[in-house]
Amino acid sequence: MSEYVKDLMADVKAKNPSEIEFHQAVEEVLESLELVFEEHPEYRALKILDRIIEPERVLMFRVPWLDDQGTIQVNRGFRIEMNSAIGPYKGGLRFHPSVNLGILKFLAFEQVFKNSLTTLPMGGGKGGSDFDPKGKSDNEVMRFCQSFMSELQRHIGPNTDVPAGDIGVGGREIGYLFGYYKKLRNEFTGVLTGKGLNWGGSLIRPEATGYGAVYFAAEMLTTRNQTLDGRVCLVSGSGNVAQYTVEKITELGGKAVTLSDSAGYIYDEEGISSEKLAFVMNLKNMRRGRIKEYADEYSSAVYTPTDPAADSNPIWSHKAECAFPSATQNEINAVDAQNLLNNGVYVVSEGANMPTTLEGAKLFLDAGILYGPAKAANAGGVAVSGLEMTQNSMRLPWMRDEVDKRLQQIMHNIHKTCVETAEQFKTPGNLVNGANIGGFLKVANAMIDQGVV
Repeated sequence: MSEYVKDLMADVKAKNPSEIEFHQAVEEVLESLELVFEEHPEYRALKILDRIIEPERVLMFRVPWLDDQGTIQVNRGFRIEMNSAIGPYKGGLRFHPSVNLGILKFLAFEQVFKNSLTTLPMGGGKGGSDFDPKGKSDNEVMRFCQSFMSELQRHIGPNTDVPAGDIGVGGREIGYLFGYYKKLRNEFTGVLTGKGLNWGGSLIRPEATGYGAVYFAAEMLTTRNQTLDGRVCLVSGSGNVAQYTVEKITELGGKAVTLSDSAGYIYDEEGISSEKLAFVMNLKNMRRGRIKEYADEYSSAVYTPTDPAADSNPIWSHKAECAFPSATQNEINAVDAQNLLNNGVYVVSEGANMPTTLEGAKLFLDAGILYGPAKAANAGGVAVSGLEMTQNSMRLPWMRDEVDKRLQQIMHNIHKTCVETAEQFKTPGNLVNGANIGGFLKVANAMIDQGVV
């Protein structure tokens, strides 16, 4: 690591103490960008990366609301407006007890590069709250969303900042948020993405992140003249991303055999068929139940509860060829990564944001497997959010096939950028470098054009 990068990393840690995930995200990008600074010292002289690391704006506010018992509850709300060099801030809202400033800054930082890779005019942002929608009634979720939006609405707009959903924020939450924004501002605009189809949403948007991760895996496989047909796939999570990852794997001839939630995971050696996936969708999206019920319903599945004391996650210890981590950050550590390699996995396409630790990612890169980092592999979600913004601006909806075709083309282009950029900077096959550098260059050049702002 060069002295410049060491000093910059030390500065990040000093200015942002205890924000472990943010440190990790910055360090991963810095390691790739050393290759750029060697050839382009002007980026260093103009302190481009110093500016990208520092958010343009950080908003933090209290969110008071009444539960069904009439008791006042208070949560924290956040919005990180990270970088607007190439377009309005764009990034999801996450409602989960683990949400804090450091996690949202890491997500916003990643979003800047991810959005750049899509080639769509979108800057990077992220937001959310430590509110937990799990176990809450619809009325409680609505009251929380309305209180949250009463402050957020001051800072967002279709040409300023366009939030979307993330963990804990699905169609129900987006609906409540949008409805209250519309009431407060007295305008119907494309201020949020992930909206319902009847009121400005886009076809394929719910499916986009999962579909995109699978399309990216398929693109990686084409470099070895292979397809997903017949491949056994491990998928973590059981929310939106995991569900549609399984759907697209099945459609392309693969076999997904795992799903998980915070309480444990199921392994179904027969594969998660379309019928079984429909059960999962009802379980998670409608009944909001636990994945353990899958094993109760299907005798072919084995359920394993989570062991908080374990040094690894057993979901990554099954024989397979492909892995799609689709749950949350840092779910694959070095032990998990080695287990995946030992069990024959040679394709990893990240559906979640930063699901692999730095040590785990290094093992994948050293092994030379097909490794699609999150900012490239899971960019399908924000790509279709961008397409939803376009449709809102045009006041015209596109047909399903049109959106899916555009999504496939975007994922193809992202993969192409990653491959060509990695080769240009003399690290062929290293899609981590390709994604980080490819995303950085567009933003950096835009920032230079716009001056010191």
